[in-house]
Amino acid sequence: MGPAFNRIWASSIISNLSDGILIAAAPLLAISLTDSTVLISAIGAMVMLPWLLFAIPIGVMVDRVDRRFILAGANATRSIVVGLIALLIATDRISIYWLLFSAFVIGVCEVAADTTAQSLIPQILEEKNFEKGNSRLQISETVIQGFVGAPLSGFIYAIAIALPFFINSLGLAVAALLALSIPIKYLQDVRQDDVEKEKKKFVADMKFGIKYLYNEKVLRRLVVTTASIGVCYSMGTATMVLFIIEELKLPEQFFGVILTIQGIGAVAGAFAAPKLSEKFGRSYVMTFGIVSSSVVLLLQGFAPNIYVFVALATFGGFAISQWNILLMATYQTVIPNELYGRIHGTRRTLVWGLMPIGSLLGGVLAHYSLRLPMYVGGVIASVLAFLSIGFLLNIAETAKPSAEAVEPA
Repeated sequence: MGPAFNRIWASSIISNLSDGILIAAAPLLAISLTDSTVLISAIGAMVMLPWLLFAIPIGVMVDRVDRRFILAGANATRSIVVGLIALLIATDRISIYWLLFSAFVIGVCEVAADTTAQSLIPQILEEKNFEKGNSRLQISETVIQGFVGAPLSGFIYAIAIALPFFINSLGLAVAALLALSIPIKYLQDVRQDDVEKEKKKFVADMKFGIKYLYNEKVLRRLVVTTASIGVCYSMGTATMVLFIIEELKLPEQFFGVILTIQGIGAVAGAFAAPKLSEKFGRSYVMTFGIVSSSVVLLLQGFAPNIYVFVALATFGGFAISQWNILLMATYQTVIPNELYGRIHGTRRTLVWGLMPIGSLLGGVLAHYSLRLPMYVGGVIASVLAFLSIGFLLNIAETAKPSAEAVEPA
């Protein structure tokens, strides 16, 4: 896959190991600081809110600045913020409001890191390797987070609450250094002529990304469909930690282990996605992924015990990982690389920017019943997914850029 991809992959592995260590510790810390379902769901909302506020301007920056520096800077900033949280915990000065503030800053960094990483894939790989590259990144994310970091997280948290945060901070610093080491000679130059670039306005670039997505009707519907179902997912999972710990009576130290077991399905789905896409067609596999995972969200609300819940979540992970991989490959195929940051930022503004609304709604619903967010989110997501089947079955063939979708003078 080439030296440039290998450096990005290595950076992803290190950062995902760090995030895996934190993935169980952060929600456990939150429920130790407050019993308010709204404040707990607000943490997820604060992580996602930057997608609504900053995805488009950050997307423009990704198309203008050396992408290695953005990726490295985002990881370095996350390292500093998480390190400060660890110090606050160690000095017994942490509060739920510090956690909310940190979640927002980390969310801004994740907007930059995710947009940059996805923009780098079509820059360093040939189109025939898009699905393979996304599959490798998805597999490493799931394996490292779910099978290494997450099972350790709960036990490390039990040893010392601050320790998972210190480890996360160190890992993100290493990931930043790896991002900086990407060989520039393996990067295609997607930047425009300097004289031409000087004539362009930052706001004009932002408007172009919005206009492009609006004019591409098939892409527009795909984004709207994904955004609507995403709101339902965030609603259903906003207070999942409380549901597992309080409703299903799981001891806190085993929370990370549950996340690991769920990851088995996601890994299997990531391995299977390119092969199933080749055999059955990308459209059919994507449709299966989004419809079945939506139904699983609803069924999880009826889980009578942790065993049924984990079985459902494992299958849900299998389905949604296929959707994620093939969806990204679809975007990377049809969006011109020199415009990718702007278009990616615009669509993520809708898809992920609306998720905080779902998270907060989930927190309000959980105040009445910890199962209610999954009931409501699952029903709406399933209805939307079934109504979209006809559209999704032809998405790989119809999602093509139009002749008018060109860079404005």
